[in-house]
Amino acid sequence: MTIFYKYLEETYNVNNELLDKLKEASGDCEPYLRYIDTTVECNQLKVLRAFQQANVSDFHLNGSTGYGYGDSGRDTLEELYAAVFTCEKALVRSQIVSGTHAIAIGLLGNLERGEEVISATGKPYDTLLKVFGNQKEHGSLKHLGVMYTEIPLIGNRSIDLPKLLQSISPRTKIIYFQRSRGYEWRPSFSIDDIRSAITAVKARYSHLICMVDNCYGEFVEMQEPAEAGADLVAGSLIKNPGGGLALSGGYLAGRSELVNRAAARLTAPGIGLGVGASLNFNRPAFQGLFMAPLIVGEALKGAVLASRFFQLLGFPVMPAYHEPRTDIIQAIQLGSKDRMTAFCRGLQKACPLDSRVRPEAALLPGYTDEVIMAGGTFIQGSSIELSADGPLRMPYCIYLQGGLSLGHVKIGLALAAHEIIKGEGGL
Repeated sequence: MTIFYKYLEETYNVNNELLDKLKEASGDCEPYLRYIDTTVECNQLKVLRAFQQANVSDFHLNGSTGYGYGDSGRDTLEELYAAVFTCEKALVRSQIVSGTHAIAIGLLGNLERGEEVISATGKPYDTLLKVFGNQKEHGSLKHLGVMYTEIPLIGNRSIDLPKLLQSISPRTKIIYFQRSRGYEWRPSFSIDDIRSAITAVKARYSHLICMVDNCYGEFVEMQEPAEAGADLVAGSLIKNPGGGLALSGGYLAGRSELVNRAAARLTAPGIGLGVGASLNFNRPAFQGLFMAPLIVGEALKGAVLASRFFQLLGFPVMPAYHEPRTDIIQAIQLGSKDRMTAFCRGLQKACPLDSRVRPEAALLPGYTDEVIMAGGTFIQGSSIELSADGPLRMPYCIYLQGGLSLGHVKIGLALAAHEIIKGEGGL
């Protein structure tokens, strides 16, 4: 047993057999971790070049107050995001409170009464259901007269292109793609998957807007959705692109007119991108973007390890450790409420903050089932930092994401698994 595993055993009194499984999993994952390093290096080069071409200087790291008129740091940050994501324009603001908010303003800013949005990737993430209006929320797309159509996936795995194309009508304006799996037991979608679908749509309906929810997917692959033909891309800065440093915020990137309309929805018509004080937002947002390829790589390595480790412990996992990755999320089917709770309890013990907190399930805003969560993160709710969550419903899957270092993820996995087997009397 190496010194790391010896320290882990001594510090947390983790089961020896369990540590042997973790060590075995680490060895099995080595070839796949090296591939992640290649992706990290390519994305780091891309981000560095964007910084240099934008002539970023120390001056741009300072914030503004009040209305934020003439905030060159804010404007340069948006120029950077546009370059990194290969888009005409970007909106990057601390005033965007989440990925759901970024997606919502992108949709609400670009849809009018009588028009339609089609979800090409099946059921959206729980918090987005109320944005679309399935539950008749005040201010939702449905409440404002926008129609919503959902195309179920084929076998809960792949986009049903024939049905999607057949469903498009004169009222259709936006085709929406969710890159990540949300709380569904299915694969997430790769850039190639997105490219194939957008190419098929644009071949017949070139006027349609193809919008991609990029949450959890930034820098996982060597290309981003706009390079696959997306017109508008949205995400959160407390996920991948914030690099674990951005204090808050979200982004939209895409065609100029679409970003402008979203900006008018964020602020007010006639104001748009011209206001929005950055306060203390700029410095960590710039540095976080620069660090993002490395941090995403660490999170990916942790996800690969988690997949193999829990597979060796006998649990179904998705994706498998040797399968290609297109987001940072690792789904583990634990099969019971008690195991989900134990997993979160163990992971919480490995957190740098609030390690003594005992996670309890609760019904949270935007969700339809009670959710159990673990994550003592430096940025509240950050899912690029080590965390896990899942709704307490069949088949009782926990969704692990993030990790600022592979070493920290290893500790978290060991304690999460230890807590499960402690409650069941052994491996």
